[in-house]
Amino acid sequence: MQYVVHAYDHTGPDALDRRMAARPAHLAYVSQLKEKGQFLLGGALLDPDGKMIGSMLMLDMETEDELSTYLETDPYIVQGVWDKIDVKPFRQANV
Repeated sequence: MQYVVHAYDHTGPDALDRRMAARPAHLAYVSQLKEKGQFLLGGALLDPDGKMIGSMLMLDMETEDELSTYLETDPYIVQGVWDKIDVKPFRQANV
């Protein structure tokens, strides 16, 4: 099943520093998901000034356990970058 993930960063004074410190590990982790066909699309959510405030990912997970594992192991989650995470099942329109 496909899922869309919207994850919003903490907003404290060190939020961007925390994001940037965890970013290499997060990108390496997502690259592994991409090799397995689980990461379809993603990137940074931006505020009107272009500052990173969160992330959007489209994932393809065969089981809820795979999704749960992702939500327990992404470095942005483990290292406290994201404050609020919203995950919804997604079905792509065939147009």
